[in-house]
Amino acid sequence: MSLEKILVVEDDSSIRTLLRTHLERAGYEVATAEDGLAGLERVRSNPPDLVLLDVMMPRMDGSEVCRQLRANFLTSQIPVIMLTARGQMADKIAGLNMGANDYLTKPCPTEELLARVRSLLRWSRLQREANPLTGLPGNVAIEAEATRRIEAGEKFAFLYIDIDQFKAFNDYYSYKKGDEAITLTASIILGAVGRLGSEADFVGHVGGDDFVAFSTPEHARAVADEIVRDFSDKTPHLYTPEDRERGYLEVINRQGTVSRIPLMTITIAGVTNVDRTITHFGQLSDIAAELKRYGKSQARSIVVWERRGD
Repeated sequence: MSLEKILVVEDDSSIRTLLRTHLERAGYEVATAEDGLAGLERVRSNPPDLVLLDVMMPRMDGSEVCRQLRANFLTSQIPVIMLTARGQMADKIAGLNMGANDYLTKPCPTEELLARVRSLLRWSRLQREANPLTGLPGNVAIEAEATRRIEAGEKFAFLYIDIDQFKAFNDYYSYKKGDEAITLTASIILGAVGRLGSEADFVGHVGGDDFVAFSTPEHARAVADEIVRDFSDKTPHLYTPEDRERGYLEVINRQGTVSRIPLMTITIAGVTNVDRTITHFGQLSDIAAELKRYGKSQARSIVVWERRGD
C-alpha cells in the first residue's frame, strides 16, 4: 500500500525540516515548498493527500493559496491544515473561512500535530469512498475498518444487511423509488446503531441494497433486531395502498403470465469473533455470505447468527 502524501508549505527552513522529519517518522511521504506560490505549483503538479500550510509567507500567503485550491475543482477536496504563529480567534476564523479544514498555532506539540493529521486524513478517505446516495463509507473504508479491528484484537460483531426483493421493487416502481428505499434503509440502520450501539460502531454501504455494520458483541443483537423491526414498520409505506394491502406485486413476465412478487424484507447475517478466530476480512465476508444465503431462503425478515466456533 502506498504511503499517504503530505505537502508542507512553510517559509522557515528549520520549521519545514522539523515538520518533514516528524511526518516521515510517522510513516508519511513528505514533500516541501518554501513559499505559497511554490506550494500552489507543487499541489497542481503532484496533488498530495493533505497540505500543511503556513499563513504568513512571501510571494503568496497561505490564505490566498487556500482560496485558490478551493476555487479549482481538481484541488478543491484536498484537506488543508493552516499553521501560524498568531493565535488570535479572528485569524483562525479567517483561515477557516478561506476553506481550511483545521488550524494549528505554532509551536504545536508533535503529538497534537500528528493526531490532527491522522484524523483529517481518515475523514478525507471516508469522504472519497462515501456512497454518493447515502453518504456512508464504501468498500475500501469497510475493509480498512475490519482490518483495523482484527489487527487490534478487538471483540466485535459484524452485520451484513441485505434487502430482499429490492430489484423487483426498483424495476416496478422506478429508480427514484428504489433510491428512496435505499436511503430509508440507511436511515433505519443508522438510527438503530445510534440508539442501541456504541460510539465506536461503524456503518458502511457496500453498494446497491447491501450494507454492513460493526458493533460490540453485547450490543449487536439488539441493533440487528431493531433494524428488522423498523424496516418492517417503515418500508411498507413505500408501496401504493393497493399493493401494501394485497401484500405482493403483480408483475407480468415476458410470457404474459402474472407473477406475484413479495414485498421487500431484510436479511441480516451476524458474525462475531467471540468464539472463533477471524484473521482477515475475506474470511469474515465468506462466513457472512453463507449465512446470508440461508437467511434469504426464509422468505421473511430475519437475523441469522453464526453459531459455530473454532
